[in-house]
Amino acid sequence: MSDTKTNERPLVEVKHLKEYFPINVGLFRSKPLKAVDDVSFSIRKGETLGLVGESGCGKTTVGRTILNLYKPTSGEIWYDGKLIKTKADIEEFRTKATMVFQDPYSSLNPRMTVEDIIGEPLDVHKMYKTKEERHERILELMGHVGLNSEHAARYAHEFSGGQRQRIGIARSLAVNPEFIVCDEPVSALDVSIQAQVINMFDELQEKLGLTYLFIAHDLLVVRHISDRIAVMYLGKMVELADANEIYSHPLHPYSKSLMSAVPVPDPKIARANQRIVLSGDIPSPLNAPSGCPFRTRCQYATPACAEAMPDFKEVSKNHFVACHRVAEINQ
Repeated sequence: MSDTKTNERPLVEVKHLKEYFPINVGLFRSKPLKAVDDVSFSIRKGETLGLVGESGCGKTTVGRTILNLYKPTSGEIWYDGKLIKTKADIEEFRTKATMVFQDPYSSLNPRMTVEDIIGEPLDVHKMYKTKEERHERILELMGHVGLNSEHAARYAHEFSGGQRQRIGIARSLAVNPEFIVCDEPVSALDVSIQAQVINMFDELQEKLGLTYLFIAHDLLVVRHISDRIAVMYLGKMVELADANEIYSHPLHPYSKSLMSAVPVPDPKIARANQRIVLSGDIPSPLNAPSGCPFRTRCQYATPACAEAMPDFKEVSKNHFVACHRVAEINQ
């Protein structure tokens, strides 16, 4: 984790982001699937913001929409004090912001050598003058992620999952980015390899001054790497706070349930911990409940929770929660 948190100006600001996908529900009829519904947050330079939630809560969509891989339905994305709006803005933004994808197997072209995979962003953005300069830059990037120069002429299928993810990370570093969206970058890897890759993200952040949005569902991984953690549920942001704060004092009922499921290495503490098991299934984002989306699975829900979505407000310093009854629940 970085020590540059003193820099208060946000590098990335997301304001009221919405991403709706039209889904056909009958003849000539479609209905919006609200994958991301009015999400706002900011990330300071040199910081890692962890984004967690169950599968299907919209966290990957947030990452892809920030980079304009999906065109936002509405809302604003600001980068370094500038609104990303026009096609030229997006093209410039993509030389400063990149993405590491979840699946190291499907995100690499099997017909390209490692050198060409890593060099592709250099080709697209015309970031070299001679072939030698390109080759040297690729070898430098491979060195950053612990790959040998003799790997350059080989193909992706000749590597293990962990090595493939390193190739993907080297590719994401090619344009000298300041901001990287890491979309569940270790969830497809063996546990023994996960730690190595996470430590590498940490080292690269220190060395290259990177800022991360780290998307994951494994809460232990997120805690290790994040400065702050945001929790999403069904397209909405329900809690945001410093990593240690959200682990020791989760305030939203959904966050409490998530944190109670985190394994503890000490058997005595683990036995004493009360696991909060949620009843019911996650509702479909096509037919999300009215008001607070979590109310159908919340033991504290009242009729008022069905009437309006609670505001996402600061309840203590730098700790934001969207819950109508947050004060009563946490007395």
